Amino acid sequence: MTARNQIKTLKPWRISSRLFCLLIAFIFLALPISLQAQKTFEFTPIARTAYDAALSLRFEDAKKNCQQLRDQEPENLIVFLIEDYIDFFTVFINEEYDEFRSLEKNKSDRLQKIKQGDQKSPYYKYCEAEIQLHWALARLKFEEYFSAFIEVKNAYKLLIQNEKDFPNFIANKKSLGVIHALVGTIPENYQWGVKLLGGMEGDIEKGQKEIESIIQYSQNNDFIFREETGVMYSFLMLHLKNNGDRAWKNILDLNLDHKTNPLAAFTIANIALRTGRNDQAIKILLERPTGQNFAPFPYLHYLLGLAKLYRQDDDAAKYLSKYIEEFRGVNYIKEAYQKMAWGDLIAGNESGYYAKMKKCAEHGSNIIGGDKMAMREAERMTAPNAILIKSRLQFDGGYFEEALNTLQNNRAEFNQNKDRVEYLYRLGRTQQQLGKNTTAIANYENTIAEGRDLPEYFACNAALQLGIIYESLNAQEQAKKYFKECLSIRPSEYKSSLHQKAKAGIQRLK
Repeated sequence: MTARNQIKTLKPWRISSRLFCLLIAFIFLALPISLQAQKTFEFTPIARTAYDAALSLRFEDAKKNCQQLRDQEPENLIVFLIEDYIDFFTVFINEEYDEFRSLEKNKSDRLQKIKQGDQKSPYYKYCEAEIQLHWALARLKFEEYFSAFIEVKNAYKLLIQNEKDFPNFIANKKSLGVIHALVGTIPENYQWGVKLLGGMEGDIEKGQKEIESIIQYSQNNDFIFREETGVMYSFLMLHLKNNGDRAWKNILDLNLDHKTNPLAAFTIANIALRTGRNDQAIKILLERPTGQNFAPFPYLHYLLGLAKLYRQDDDAAKYLSKYIEEFRGVNYIKEAYQKMAWGDLIAGNESGYYAKMKKCAEHGSNIIGGDKMAMREAERMTAPNAILIKSRLQFDGGYFEEALNTLQNNRAEFNQNKDRVEYLYRLGRTQQQLGKNTTAIANYENTIAEGRDLPEYFACNAALQLGIIYESLNAQEQAKKYFKECLSIRPSEYKSSLHQKAKAGIQRLK
């Protein structure tokens, strides 16, 4: 056979080989599910490192870890949940509207990417629900209530379906527990949101049991969301169950390291402040980590300044001023000026009080309750009674004996009706904390009788506290009576939060 004939013989085989290769390539590309790696959701070691960095507010480290996760595990979609944590904490801490709008654009893209994942994974719907909840919480900072309620409803539907599909997926109960606990205590002025969330149900006890089941599980199993769940449980105990001691014990049992994690410092110090452990709060906040490795967290300056003011340290204003200088949002600015003004007032510097209250009127926003109250005080431009302010600060710091002495040693100071009502109210508060329930009850009843129609919150909270006292005495009918009394009083200050606590009290007694 000639060379020319040999070439003619081989040529058809070469062509068919090429066609064969093209055919294999086409099949490979056309059937990605069967031949390509499945997109999964896994908390691999790199993912865990990224998650831990995000919850420690080491955002630059977390972003580097996420990039490493993308490079080394391109099919692992858990990266999108972790990146959403970073955006959520950034928005929640900074409260800067333009930044919120910019980062919000990432939400829809992440949800689309998650839809490419394995639908047989319990993380498929869970990740989508968590992202919806992150942005619902973020929106509350900017009063976008309608969109927030819609996102909560979307998350709830996903979690309920996920629970049916994967009843043993313990992480699901973390978010469901919180939703179930909160849904029955939504204040009256947000009840339109409850109607919007039609189909959602639950109560404090149901939510508590769900979260407790996770805590019990995490004691014997490696659970990535252990600390996150524990923090939620502590705040539930504090705000909805009115059990500060249990909240404190639980947060200590988590062994969070406040020296290496500013978010841990915030959590522990916040609970310490709200349970009369002011000195411990100051110690924790002074030991918190700072520096370029951590995202700025100016609110910790505010908490430290507040705690030092409660103890009446001379440098309280220094930290409140740092908060005002460094914070890019608008909340607590008015209250920070007000608290510095109070420091001047109890020190006898009345001109300093008026100068700071002038700044209070000019700066910040009056969205949240404390800022609204500060603004009303600024608009009056009449200094409050210094004795009442001093006793209030001592009480808020957990220095109850000192607060009671301040009040009892200055009985003749309170002539105006508002001041007399506040005096009765603060006597009741300190006596309650010192276990003197009989005198506390009498002073609370007088507070309600004399202050029901005042715009201040004293009568409303007096009724709430009476409900709490009778609840502790197992006098359920009396407790219900006063929780309902609280709901019937409509002050200009703190109405939503007080009414939510009263509704939580009624829920506990069911």
